[in-house]
Amino acid sequence: MPRSHRTWLARAGALSLLIAAQLLAGPAPQAGAAHTTTITNFDAAGNQVIRFDTAGNAVDAHDGDLALFGGAYYLYGTSYDCGYRWNGAGSPFCGFKVYSSPDLVHWTDRGQLFDATTATWQTRCNGNTYGCYRPHVVYNATTGRYVLWINSYDNVSGFHVFTSTQPTGPFTQVADPAVAVNSGPPASGLKNGDHDTFVDDDGTAYLAYTDWVSGGGIVVERLNASYLSGTGSFVRVTPSATEAPALFKRNGNYYLTYSDPNCGYCSGTGTSYRTATSPLGTWSGGTNISPNSCGGQPSFVTPISLTSGTAYLYGSDLWNNAAPNEALANFYWAPLTFSGTAISPMTCQNTVTLPLTTGAAGAQDPIADLDQHDGVTGFRRWADIGPVSRIQTFVPSRSGTLTSASLTTFQTGSPNAGLTFDIYLASASFQPTGSPLYTVTVPAASIGWSPRAVTVNPDISVTAGTRYGIVARSTTTSGLYGWAFNENAPYPSGGSAYKNSGGSWTAETNRSLKFQTTVSGSASGWTYCAVAENGTCAVSGTAVVRYGAGSSYLYKTVTGSIGCNQTAFGGDPIFGTVKHCDSSPQPPGNGWTSCAVGETGTCTFTGTRAVAYGASGAFLYKTATGGIGCNQTAFGGDPIFGTVKSCYYK
Repeated sequence: MPRSHRTWLARAGALSLLIAAQLLAGPAPQAGAAHTTTITNFDAAGNQVIRFDTAGNAVDAHDGDLALFGGAYYLYGTSYDCGYRWNGAGSPFCGFKVYSSPDLVHWTDRGQLFDATTATWQTRCNGNTYGCYRPHVVYNATTGRYVLWINSYDNVSGFHVFTSTQPTGPFTQVADPAVAVNSGPPASGLKNGDHDTFVDDDGTAYLAYTDWVSGGGIVVERLNASYLSGTGSFVRVTPSATEAPALFKRNGNYYLTYSDPNCGYCSGTGTSYRTATSPLGTWSGGTNISPNSCGGQPSFVTPISLTSGTAYLYGSDLWNNAAPNEALANFYWAPLTFSGTAISPMTCQNTVTLPLTTGAAGAQDPIADLDQHDGVTGFRRWADIGPVSRIQTFVPSRSGTLTSASLTTFQTGSPNAGLTFDIYLASASFQPTGSPLYTVTVPAASIGWSPRAVTVNPDISVTAGTRYGIVARSTTTSGLYGWAFNENAPYPSGGSAYKNSGGSWTAETNRSLKFQTTVSGSASGWTYCAVAENGTCAVSGTAVVRYGAGSSYLYKTVTGSIGCNQTAFGGDPIFGTVKHCDSSPQPPGNGWTSCAVGETGTCTFTGTRAVAYGASGAFLYKTATGGIGCNQTAFGGDPIFGTVKSCYYK
């Protein structure tokens, strides 16, 4: 939450330090071969680049923590994708997320640390409040619990504490902690925050936190044996105008880095540090090691074991110019360097190569029927869709059905109209030709604030070697939609173009918008009928309707029509993805292939298919890969009692 010498009031800009596994940061890492990894902060021109997760979406975990538990790296942070805005009345709290990685580069989204959608957490943390920030997780070897501390402003201490048996949660809240500073009235408000958790070699844990009543002085307090509350033993480290502490130990000396001065969401505050011979000892005066934290605000220092020794990985949040919503913020990570016991002045690095002792090569998630794409590296972002329309062209490698097309996009400034996608034939100069082959409008509410792949499902025939284009446009008169781009021609088979309202298309040399397409070798047999949350799927007679995207669907047997939304289908089959509805006549026939009869057979096939189980127009449906038992157990019920049932796939 923002705080500065201006109008900002306290925020959570620093991240915690988790001692490496040999220093009791968590269970001992699993043995494995060393792996050399390269972290990219900026491109060759010094521009910030987006870190994408293994699903191709921007990593949305800010002002948090980096830790090593049991042989995997974990990134914890505050999410902004749902549209939270500091001091933005009515904006929702997006919760806290966790990602895991084998190599500090390929991050897999592990979801929310706890359910933040409840009325309790929205009341504590939404845009009507100061907000909630700074998730930090440590492992207590005595209790066998992972302990999460977060910062809020709704209670006396300014903190809430949770525990879990897993580093990814779910975390369960315990009693509010007590801390020594600002422990009296009022019962809530701007008191303490912006913290870090640290576990020493002997298992003693400490909380470094910012005292807002004193104007931003940093305090270190010893925690109790369970790590769930303070002990009252503390020492003051900085006098005022600081925040974002990160506490770590190196060669018997204790270090505390911090933002100097404090300036919430600012793109370029200084980083200073102090030292002591014990966490509650006498701390030295401050020494500045960076005037601008490489374009951000200091966030964490995490010891990482390398084949050459221990690296102390420094991280800063590259905030988006103090925007109330920081879904577009990026990251800077690089090791600190030392001269004796002193931290050397920082030199900002575009890339960093680390020979990890604990690590393995990561990879992007496999995508069924993936045809064309331009990767995940070297992308930046911009927003202008509204007054400007954009097209990304592609050339299929095989003929078949264009089952999906994705464009990485985001919203900013609260658009008042949806984002329309068209599929066109395209010319060699990257301009759409003729009439659209497919059009759909995705509601603004279905598009996040961080760059994510928005996927639509055209289900149209395409021909190998023919150029097509994905057009993105909007009639919004407020706010904009953005896009991720790379100007080094990562997709040589296609290109992009743009046009202003009422103007003509202009091709862009070497620019590629981040996209991907999937092409199935044969028609899917499903007929598109509605976009999720914004339409009704009408069918002729009785048909099966599926709701979802990709290979994740829920099914209903429908007569007449059904709303294409979570309420009608009883759930969300694929969270965070734009969904649609398709319809198909029921089996037998109508493109369905018979694969098993009775209660003892198995329906087998290649790939991922929709499978029907039943008879005489009464069916249950499942999506399965490779095969599924043709029985009540596999399908969760009996669609037609007393009748021999069969299975079919499509």
